[in-house]
Amino acid sequence: MMTRSMSPQEAARRLAVGEALLVDIREPAEFVASHIPLAVSLPLGDLPEILSELPRDRTLIFQCQSGMRSARACALDATREDSVSLEGGIAAWQAAGLPVIGNAGPRLSIFRQVQMIVGAMVALLVAAGFAGLTAAFAVAGIMGAMLAFAGATGWCGLAMLLSRMPWNRATSAS
Repeated sequence: MMTRSMSPQEAARRLAVGEALLVDIREPAEFVASHIPLAVSLPLGDLPEILSELPRDRTLIFQCQSGMRSARACALDATREDSVSLEGGIAAWQAAGLPVIGNAGPRLSIFRQVQMIVGAMVALLVAAGFAGLTAAFAVAGIMGAMLAFAGATGWCGLAMLLSRMPWNRATSAS
């Protein structure tokens, strides 16, 4: 199934006249840091349980940071023909000069922080394994399995820990 997308300008027009509902599927910390006015926060991991409760009388516009996660949300919402992904996500919305609420919060998303930490740790462990510490290969494998578990279930302990760090706490912007 091909994901349909909508330009930020068309989305803004449809939102202004009440023809659409904007669903921000980013994580809560990302939403608090900055979001599009009228957006409803519903993280991608929670979407399958709540999808049937969303209104059917308006087009659903799924929005994330750049458009990748919102394309997955559209695939989850296969029962609707009018679900679309916001083309380019909130980044394209901002680039189009459309309003955004807030600017506080992390410079890097929690997901990117997790990817950087786990990636660096796995690389170091593999290097340690080749240097003779063979147990490091097993630890790297366990970390890979934990990352796969996080992707499959939507639960990531490292992301939860990172969200509590002072640099990821959003200040009150609005």
